[in-house]
Amino acid sequence: MKNLILEACVETLEDAIRAEQCGADRIELCGDLSVGGITPSPELTEGCLKSLSIPIMAMVRPRGGNFVHTPMELEEMRRAIRYFKSVGVAGVVFGILDEKNEVDLAITKELVELAKPLLVTFHKAIDETPDPVIAIEKLTRISGIQRVLTSGGKETAIEGAAVLRKMNAVVEGKIIILAAGKVTKENLKKVHAVVRAEEYHGKRIVF
Repeated sequence: MKNLILEACVETLEDAIRAEQCGADRIELCGDLSVGGITPSPELTEGCLKSLSIPIMAMVRPRGGNFVHTPMELEEMRRAIRYFKSVGVAGVVFGILDEKNEVDLAITKELVELAKPLLVTFHKAIDETPDPVIAIEKLTRISGIQRVLTSGGKETAIEGAAVLRKMNAVVEGKIIILAAGKVTKENLKKVHAVVRAEEYHGKRIVF
């Protein structure tokens, strides 16, 4: 359990501050977690930047629902990435799929390039693909993606443990597996025993 990186998913300044106080190494900052998280407001983002000393990964997602986005939504995502670069968050979190629910490699590459030098996490959109193992192998071909947030295509990290281990083997250290899916402070030890990731993500990861 030593040296695990814990990322807390938060939607308020109060939870962000509490997460840092409780030992989170990093936060994923979102708006409206009831729909799985969307792009946080400038007010929330700047409040967290002023109040936290740990890195902030900002969600870039224009709405809840699926991850197939219209040209207008993609432009909204580009604007959000430019904004997050301008204010100095550590990185951004996004995921783009095509009409077949495969990773849209062309748009993903474009957004990764736009985000540089920010860190990039490709989020749980990968769990909606037909085969997350194949999908993550494709993502290794895009320079600039540091992490993939995933539960191995299952509801929980424990259920997806076998797939998560396969994904980790496929990336060969090129991308960090950020394991998610009902991971909490209480079950982290149990999850880690079967998943064996280096980084974990959750709304209750530290409290």
